Amino acid sequence: MKELLRGTILILVVSLVLLLINNNLSEGSNKTGKNILTVYNWGEYIDPDLLKQFEKETGIKVIYETFDSNEGMMGKIEQGGTSYDITMPSEYMVEMMAEKDLLLPIDYSQIPNIKQIDPYFLDLPFDPGNKYSIPYFWGTVGIAYNPDLLDGQTFESWDNLWDPSLKQQVILVDSARETIGMGLNSLHYSLNSTNIDELQEATSKLKKLSPNVKAVIGDEVTQLMVNNEAAVALTWSGQAADMMSENDSIDYVVPEEGSNLWFDNFVIPRTAKNIEGAHAFINFMLDPEVAAQNADYVGYSTPNLTALDYMDPEVVADERFYPDEETRSHLEVYKNLGLKMLGIYNELFLEFKMDMK
Repeated sequence: MKELLRGTILILVVSLVLLLINNNLSEGSNKTGKNILTVYNWGEYIDPDLLKQFEKETGIKVIYETFDSNEGMMGKIEQGGTSYDITMPSEYMVEMMAEKDLLLPIDYSQIPNIKQIDPYFLDLPFDPGNKYSIPYFWGTVGIAYNPDLLDGQTFESWDNLWDPSLKQQVILVDSARETIGMGLNSLHYSLNSTNIDELQEATSKLKKLSPNVKAVIGDEVTQLMVNNEAAVALTWSGQAADMMSENDSIDYVVPEEGSNLWFDNFVIPRTAKNIEGAHAFINFMLDPEVAAQNADYVGYSTPNLTALDYMDPEVVADERFYPDEETRSHLEVYKNLGLKMLGIYNELFLEFKMDMK
């Protein structure tokens, strides 16, 4: 009888412990959903002081992680595991993620600051009606160069990169769309070309650039340019702005044949746990003073029209980074070419890199 009693008491104790554990887990889960926001962004792409300000104003703790490619970001979103509440894909990737049903529609009743965005940057073909995305930063792809290290070379045309005087001096960004796109633009083709003959012609031309290529790399290019260890780089306008802020000799130009007009955008993944917090974060980042502070820190161009009033007038008037509408009309936004065509771009880019001497 005593053994039966002891057994009954033991079962009751174990059940009570399990119940307490379950309650604690439930409370932790609720806390994760309501009081924590997980943001997944490009590297060095936000003023960290603004994350602290958001936490202070809302009581929501921000967990911040970074990625270095659109494809890597989407892969992690698709795989699940970590439930990201906000991420910032480029325009063609917004389209791909929407097609894969990876995004939640934006609830604009929770984002009154959408009125601050320049209408020019809204309702674009990659996301009609901005159902899933709101522009975060925008810019161009062009050439950063240091005249002090060059013998009078200028870059009005993409073809200037092929000048024999630039042997082992040109750095290319390690990205198929940007580099193959540059090759296409140099031939006056669309950087969204799906014509195999045009793509192969662009790749053949890039192979002729090989003697001038010093390296094909990512973010490391900034320090190489700042330290005068490289003279010329195919890069994004914001990255060029970073270089110029640390080295007054560096300049930036978008060649006359045209180039890429790109956008990075706020989106809310379908697997988000804190949807209300995600909307609060987007609305916070769209506040004009917040957007201005962020643009000053990051160096990329903001689509927030009202924020321009809080920024250095010289920066806003600099048409290398805030080109007028006439100039923008000659630029192209990347289209979602589909996985098959993206694979062809990647194969041709790999072929070019393997051919480099």
